[in-house]
Amino acid sequence: MSDKKPMHPDTKLVLGGRRKEWLRGMVNVPVSRTSTILFDSVEEIHAAYPPEDGRLSYGRNGTWTQWSLAEALTDLEPGAAGTRLFPSGSAAVSIALTSVLGPGDELLMVDSAYGPTRHFCDRELKRLGIATRYYDPVATPEELEAMISDKTRAIFMESPGSLTFEVQDVPAICAMAKKRGLTTLLDNTWATSFFFPAIAKGVDLAIVACTKYISGHSDLMMGAVTAAPSHWERLSRTGRSFGQYVSPDDAYLAARGLRTLGVRLRQHELGAVKVAHWLKDQPQVERIIHPAFADCPGHEFWRRDFLGSSGLFGFALKGGGDAARDRLVESLELFGIGYSWGGFESLAVPAEPDPIRTASKRDYGGPLVRLHVGLEDPDDLIADLAQALAIHPAS
Repeated sequence: MSDKKPMHPDTKLVLGGRRKEWLRGMVNVPVSRTSTILFDSVEEIHAAYPPEDGRLSYGRNGTWTQWSLAEALTDLEPGAAGTRLFPSGSAAVSIALTSVLGPGDELLMVDSAYGPTRHFCDRELKRLGIATRYYDPVATPEELEAMISDKTRAIFMESPGSLTFEVQDVPAICAMAKKRGLTTLLDNTWATSFFFPAIAKGVDLAIVACTKYISGHSDLMMGAVTAAPSHWERLSRTGRSFGQYVSPDDAYLAARGLRTLGVRLRQHELGAVKVAHWLKDQPQVERIIHPAFADCPGHEFWRRDFLGSSGLFGFALKGGGDAARDRLVESLELFGIGYSWGGFESLAVPAEPDPIRTASKRDYGGPLVRLHVGLEDPDDLIADLAQALAIHPAS
């Protein structure tokens, strides 16, 4: 899509990746399932390599079905060079890290990272001779800079953090990292580039689990990494070398979900904020952990840098223990119990950060619950939470 006319994000969601040559007279880019591409001559098959987006070569390198989604995601990130698609969010994290790290290198990883991200660092990166040092998500850029050694090559952020939702000063951390010649990576799944255009904030590699809000319907697994020009070639080369591939059917579903991302995110935001404000006033609730609330760590950065908030947040029960917390979750009728989030349905799970934290263990006053507020009427969700809190008061 041409960048001649600046467009609002909602318009980009509708137009992104819909090139005329890919649409072929249709509204949606068609699904193209193939492994082998046929050529009219030996000269043509030679001309198709090395592979690049927009040029047919082999099914693993994609067709317009995958290219259109990648281009649409890139359009949402001003200043980005391109986007690579991966079969899961975890795969996106793994390839992004592998593209910038090698044996003997050191990674500074935020302590509030998604659990599988931490497992990859502690197992696979360690096996490859890459060291990981964890830092507190509320660490200032100056404190982070003091941790840098001559082996440090990259800083990984997740903002807000998994389970505990600390918001980092991403622009300042990126500015410091660039001064020191380090790569910055951000897991941007909570906000997506719709609410937080990461590349424009200085991030080198912006990662999103498309499984969640991009899809929006809990029916596919996918990840994406959008790269600044300085990191596009390395990311693209590494992804191809590992044979990473996204099926055209999943790419089609993700593209369909992307068209309504703005509408859905705003509705998730409205519902979650209403539910969170109600929970804040309940006697059984110790505190709300939501980036849009003033007492959430890093709220000032959310207010300064983000264009909105999503449907995912947490709360701490006042007193009680894990068993009471678990009974409360099991008493909910409209909230399903299940991992992931970002779909149309509401979810609730016990949140237990301490077993996977080393640099940022905190006392929240009671056991934690993570909620994803879906697209149901928030008044119905509040009524469901009210009956659960009444039956199982955490006090």
